[in-house]
Amino acid sequence: MELFLVILSLLLMLLGLLGSFLPVLPGPLTSWAGLLVLHFTDGVDLSNTFLILTLMVAIFIYVLDYIIPAIGTKRFGGSKAGIIGTTIGLFIGLIAPIPFGIIVGPFIGALVGEMVHRNDIKKALKAALGSFLGFIASTFLKFIVAIIYLGFFIVKLSEHNANWF
Repeated sequence: MELFLVILSLLLMLLGLLGSFLPVLPGPLTSWAGLLVLHFTDGVDLSNTFLILTLMVAIFIYVLDYIIPAIGTKRFGGSKAGIIGTTIGLFIGLIAPIPFGIIVGPFIGALVGEMVHRNDIKKALKAALGSFLGFIASTFLKFIVAIIYLGFFIVKLSEHNANWF
């Protein structure tokens, strides 16, 4: 059972890393779930304070994930159409067989969204840039938190002396 919990915890950690880039998965919250599962493993000591603090950070980052791209878009004169375009562009960029699709997709999506909303290419480019920068900042922040949680996982697991095989 212990080995199962460790493997499940590791899978949640890896899903959390993926969730940093995929908008369908809440990256830091998924990574935190991996820490929670690890907590239930015999011999791994994670305090309740640690779990509560890391949960609060994960929730804070989850909320910021929705605020940061909107701030970037609004700061550069964008609209809700630009934010929606960014998200659609991200999905297309993920499945498109082009290099750097995950980076190019959100920008093109924001640009198309802004062009649908307004017909001014200059303003649309500026808003698309803001949406794209907000997306990149949010993704980077989620990835950093997921990496830190993975580091906690590795440290706590390495402190655990178990013979699993």
